[in-house]
Amino acid sequence: MKNKKIIIGSDHAGFELKEDIKKFLTQLGYDCEDIGVFNKEPADYPKTAFKVAKEVAKTDGKGILMCGSGLGEAIVANKVKGIRAANCFNEYTAINSREHNNSNLLCLGARILKNDEAKKITKIWLSTNFSNEERHKRRVKQIKEIEEKICR
Repeated sequence: MKNKKIIIGSDHAGFELKEDIKKFLTQLGYDCEDIGVFNKEPADYPKTAFKVAKEVAKTDGKGILMCGSGLGEAIVANKVKGIRAANCFNEYTAINSREHNNSNLLCLGARILKNDEAKKITKIWLSTNFSNEERHKRRVKQIKEIEEKICR
């Protein structure tokens, strides 16, 4: 495991799951940088998602975002150059997003997943490496080429 630091964040709907995942990651030996939110007061997910995504892109690390569905934060995060955010909801999507897409930001839906399911998905996502198969490398390269054309 190269980078044991994980950037995490949530909106109000994902706050409790974020706190649980943060403890879980610490138990696994990860260092969590919590970007927020820090309570259950209503919060707009685009703000946190953008902060987490920018930090992950800047550090070339990994991050985890949690909101009600995981969808909104994934949409926002994928606007940031260098981010390949994946909304994972089972083992297959966690494995596939890492092996095939080299995702670097995991998005979880707190209103969809039970905490134990989210922990299992998180552990699988973190322990799965990019496959480095030629077809997957080629496709990730194509994503990067698209980013170069449209992201400033």
